[in-house]
Amino acid sequence: MDALAHLLHEVRANGALFGRSIMTPPWSVRFEDSTPLTLVTMVRGEGWIHPGDESDPVAIGSCDVAIVAGAAPFSIADSAGAIVPPMYVMTGPNTCTAADGTQFDEDLMLGPRTCGESLDGPNALLTGTYQVQGRVSERLMRVLPRVLVVPDTGDIEPLKALTITEVERDAPGQQAVLDRLMDLLMLTTLREWFARPEADPPEWYRALGDPVVGRALRLLHDEPARPWTVASLASEAGVSRATFGRRFTELVGEPPMSYLTGWRLSLAADLLERTDATVESIAQQVGYESGFGLSVAFKRVYGTRPSDHRALVPA
Repeated sequence: MDALAHLLHEVRANGALFGRSIMTPPWSVRFEDSTPLTLVTMVRGEGWIHPGDESDPVAIGSCDVAIVAGAAPFSIADSAGAIVPPMYVMTGPNTCTAADGTQFDEDLMLGPRTCGESLDGPNALLTGTYQVQGRVSERLMRVLPRVLVVPDTGDIEPLKALTITEVERDAPGQQAVLDRLMDLLMLTTLREWFARPEADPPEWYRALGDPVVGRALRLLHDEPARPWTVASLASEAGVSRATFGRRFTELVGEPPMSYLTGWRLSLAADLLERTDATVESIAQQVGYESGFGLSVAFKRVYGTRPSDHRALVPA
């Protein structure tokens, strides 16, 4: 498994909101559900994503796919300028309210997961929201812009068409099917974004394409508990120790052992939050000889001991 696959492992839909909005201009929809990642595509028509901060609105064309990163509220509207009061406000999974905070008008529900005034409206917006958990996935979130847009190229059109078909249905197992389709849309969009010239992918992503460093990154992610050294990684990559160390640092932005430490500690933090395994057991899983060794490294990086980190996790 490569570095991107590992970082995306916990970016997944799980009973999250997936809905379609059909509007006639002027229109806007506001999102206040505090979701870390939201996927947006204009099925029909065009729109503007208003990030909710000081940055400019971002255009999204017909069939483009966008991702909004961060839990702060944002809006999508038909105009880049002043926007009209929202048709509704998303305040949680499958929870919509009117702009004034009152109950959403059920007359605007046009079918399963679909709202608006008419199915024939000229603008149709499809959104999916995602939960992001753990230190590992935070490494991905840190490199994403507030709003990214992947223009329509037709490459993921079959996925979008299948998703729209499923959104319109109401059948047994529907949520599970939609969750998996959202996962595919999200992963494909991120991969296509990182490949675009205007994107600024992190060093580790660019390094995945290098025959030497890419192999080493995959090994580190697949087997973090192995007693890796620069020499052993260089041997696996088929180059000298000096060549490997220099090339890794140039492409990834930090030395191999520093990268490995950060990866091991991210894994340890997630295991502390999600399992009841002892600190000693977690230490061995991520490549430390003892719980003491993990505790020393963990406190140096995160400023707290592993046991204290676990105690801070909400029950």
